[in-house]
Amino acid sequence: MTTKLTLTMEDGVINSAKKYAREQGKSLSDIVENYLKSIAAPEEQAEELSPKVARLMGIITLPEDFDHKKEMGNLLMKKYK
Repeated sequence: MTTKLTLTMEDGVINSAKKYAREQGKSLSDIVENYLKSIAAPEEQAEELSPKVARLMGIITLPEDFDHKKEMGNLLMKKYK
């Protein structure tokens, strides 16, 4: 069942949200509904991975001693040298 909901927000927020929805090819209602579902979902559901992320699981194998924080630091230092 679908029910209409009226929200009051600042004009700038509404305009930005409408632009974002248009760029995503979705309706603003869909975006708001999905957001509300995500924050109202039980904790065990909130921890589930999206299908896109789940498909990426396991495609890269890294050494046991791989330190992602160290690698990110090295990359950032190299970038901003």
